[in-house]
Formats: sequence, C-alpha cells, structure tokens
Amino acid sequence: MAVLLLILMLFANACATASGEDRQPPRDPAQNTPVFQAGQIWDVRTGRVVTFDDLLAAIHSADVVYLGEEHHNARHIDAALRVLRGLHAAGRRPTLGLEMFGWEAQPALDRYGAEPDWPRDEFLKAAGWEQNWGGAFADYEPLLLHAREHRLPLVALNPPKALVRLVAKQGLATALTDPAMARWDMQAEPMVDDPAYKEMIVTPLRKCHGGLSDDAYQRMYDASMFRDEGMAKVVANAVRRLSSKPETGAGPVVSYTGNGHINYRLPVPKRVARRTDGAARQVTIALASFDPSRAEEIQTLLADGVADYLWLTPLGPHGAPKRC
Repeated sequence: MAVLLLILMLFANACATASGEDRQPPRDPAQNTPVFQAGQIWDVRTGRVVTFDDLLAAIHSADVVYLGEEHHNARHIDAALRVLRGLHAAGRRPTLGLEMFGWEAQPALDRYGAEPDWPRDEFLKAAGWEQNWGGAFADYEPLLLHAREHRLPLVALNPPKALVRLVAKQGLATALTDPAMARWDMQAEPMVDDPAYKEMIVTPLRKCHGGLSDDAYQRMYDASMFRDEGMAKVVANAVRRLSSKPETGAGPVVSYTGNGHINYRLPVPKRVARRTDGAARQVTIALASFDPSRAEEIQTLLADGVADYLWLTPLGPHGAPKRC
C-alpha cells in the first residue's frame, strides 16, 4: 500500500509539473529576470507563459476579444488569423470588427462579404481605403478574405475621419453641435472623461509633440476620446445583436485595432463595459513584436498590466515600433 501511495504521489507531482511548472518562463540566473522570446503568450495576471490552446480556452466564452496590433505588421495579422481559425474550430462564429474602416465603409464591407467576385479596386474605392486608412491593403486583406470565406460578419469600427478631424480642430463640445454629427447619432452620445485614460493619452502627446498649447493638447485628447467612444458604441451594439441571436455559437466580437485602443482596458473596453452595464465578458490581448534590446519595456508592460494577455511575436518587416 505504501508503495502504491508513493507511486500515486509521484504521478500527481509529475502531472502538476506538466500542467504548470513547465510553463514558467526561463529566467536569467544572473539578473533573476524572465527570458523573453518571440512566440510566448503571457497571462499577465499570473505572470506565466501559456499555450495557444490555453488562450483559446480563455476566450471561447467571451463576448468581446480585443486584439491590439502594431499597424501593418504581418506577424500580427497572422496571430489574428490564428485566433479566428481557433474560434471557428471550437464551434464559434465571430464577428470581426476592424479599425481600418470608417462607419461610412459599412455598406462596402457588407457587399464585400456577399459578393466574392466584386473587383478589389472597386471595393477599396467604395470603402474609402486611401482616405480613411491608407498604406498597403494587402497587409490586412488576409483578415477580410478569411471573413468572406467563412461568412463572418465584418464591422467598421472607426468613426468617419472627417468627424475626428472636426473634433481635433474645434474641440469636442463645439464639434458635437455640427450637423454632420447627427447623421451618425453622435450628438447625444455620452463622452466620459476618465482621468486615468486622459493621463494615458496626454502624457505621450506632450512627450512626443512638445511645445503645443494646453488647448491643442485638449483638442487632441478630445479627438482620441471621440474615436474610442465611437468604437465602443459599435462594439457594444454588436454584443447586443449577438446576444439576441438564437444562432448557436454566434460570436464573439473580435475587435482588431491598434494597441492604443485597448491598453490597460481604458480606451475601448472600459467604455464597452459601461455601455453594457458590465455584463460583457471581455478579454484583451496585446500583440507586441519582440525586440531583445527592449526587454525592459516588455517587463514594464507585464508589471503594469497592459492587457489580460501579452503575445510576443517576431519582428515585422518594419522592425520595432517607434516610441513616438
């Protein structure tokens, strides 16, 4: 009996090691700091490296999954496709929301999904790609092709650029009185001035664009708040639509934006939580291309709780993102 108990204890310890201890990241013995590597997915709350299957299990029942990218980074597009494919394989049918398209592009996105033979150049013209985002559409095209192939709904997240510019030029209070705002039902939308969010937006602005007037910084902050509140409105509405659908497996909303719209849950996720009375189950995943020379920055992101998960990817073709 004693031998049997010993065998069972050894087996239990081996299982515990396989399920948790082997996911402890390697540490630099000299500095006692984690050794970061491209491909790691960090559970920020526990400080452990998890597998993609662990991540997939964590997001399976979510209402919203936020993926924060570095713009035009092919490695991050690959990560997003992996998430979408994983959700599909697990029986979910996500709605894909994209920052790269303004609300006025929604009819074009609907047609793109419904008409596979629609010429690419006509779609880009109808969607206002050059005016609203620009750069190589081929960078983001794999996401749209995947959505069309699997008949996933596509949602434009960004308020029209003209409205954002109006806020940046006139300030929020004045811009909201413009008739153009009424077309998009934004005049009566609540705009919550969150001090923590304001610090996150204004501090880098002052650092990277020094010498401007306080009024200029305020208008730039107003424009950021307007964009994030507008995106939160779209995401919250999509969550409500999905919750009202009888379709099995419908959802989650997969929001694909720059990291600046999800960091610390302040820009969009916190506003979606407010708009859904805290009922939406949300998971944030920050994608970061790993540059070994910036390991301290990764450590800071983990310590400060930048997201629920931090996914380190290889560097993209444009290298590490600029600090300003």
